[in-house]
Amino acid sequence: MERRRFLVRAGGVLAAAGATAVIDAPNVIAQPKVQWRMATSWTPALDILQGGAHRFARMVDDMSGGRLKIQVFAAGELIPAFGVFDACSQGTLDMYNSASYYWVGKEPACNWFTTVPFGMNPQGQYDWYYYGDGLKLWEETYRPFNLVPRPSASTGVQMGGWFRRKINTIADYKGLKFRIPALGGKAITRAGATVVLTPGGEIYTALERGVIDGSEWVGPHDDMKLGLHRTARYYYYPGWHEPGTTGEFVFNKKAYDALPVDIQRILDHAATAMHTLEFGEYDAKNIIALQRLRTEFKSKVEILPFPAEVMRELKKLALEANKEESEKSPMAKKVYESYNEFAAGLHPWHIMSEAAYHSLLAG
Repeated sequence: MERRRFLVRAGGVLAAAGATAVIDAPNVIAQPKVQWRMATSWTPALDILQGGAHRFARMVDDMSGGRLKIQVFAAGELIPAFGVFDACSQGTLDMYNSASYYWVGKEPACNWFTTVPFGMNPQGQYDWYYYGDGLKLWEETYRPFNLVPRPSASTGVQMGGWFRRKINTIADYKGLKFRIPALGGKAITRAGATVVLTPGGEIYTALERGVIDGSEWVGPHDDMKLGLHRTARYYYYPGWHEPGTTGEFVFNKKAYDALPVDIQRILDHAATAMHTLEFGEYDAKNIIALQRLRTEFKSKVEILPFPAEVMRELKKLALEANKEESEKSPMAKKVYESYNEFAAGLHPWHIMSEAAYHSLLAG
């Protein structure tokens, strides 16, 4: 009898729970679905960067239960590579994926949110965004443009670039037409080079036709995807100009604010996840590409370190350029000071941890 009474009570509880589920179900089903458009600055050949944009869209679709679907367009399919900032600001796009240093013409402070020559590595850059004032200042910088920025993938420390002639002294930069963005470009301009900024998908053609004498992009995997190893012989390292390169996912503020808070958080956390995923993918694929360069293309490509004296001169020129650019707007000065203060605090710890460990391995 006791067992029978227990089963009756349990059945009543389950029935009540079932009734609740039936009552709540229509509310879940009725939640609105949103369709967004995202354009990138990347050619489809760049499988990590452009592939990452597609991965981000799938991630958001899955985590939102299909409530937010994002259609992804490569550079030029909907918007030119360097047109995405304005298109998103004006509401033509709901979001874009690119790199902040392409927008220094809008606000000089944008120089610091991607990477800084002789600055922090990828880990330090991300530390500054989330545990310094980096992201807060980035949001402040983009607010007048009706945009909400989030850090996205890191490429890691990049390569120094492809050159048609050897770089033996700093004087070899004089007269050189070189593809390089932002603060790195400002540094080599001081050495006598001419900077030509072209989207990634157009670098091969520019090199092949002699419009430029050399170019940097990212590293072995991406550079080979673009065919740069077929256009210039000398491949230099390290990427002093881009030691902590981090991209951006940027949302139109009106579109972002209109979303439920849980979907806003999904966008935020998906962007953060892409940093880890793409950073790891770059390392894994650069290993393979570097080996190919050293074997299949060893008769056509020379992989060389920049001479120590050239690096010393480049560092001097870069620090001067960074300071000069920081004086171009109040916002740039504010960001420059925040970045330098954080980097100075982080440096002693990295010397004792990362640098000491790598030195041990090298020995």
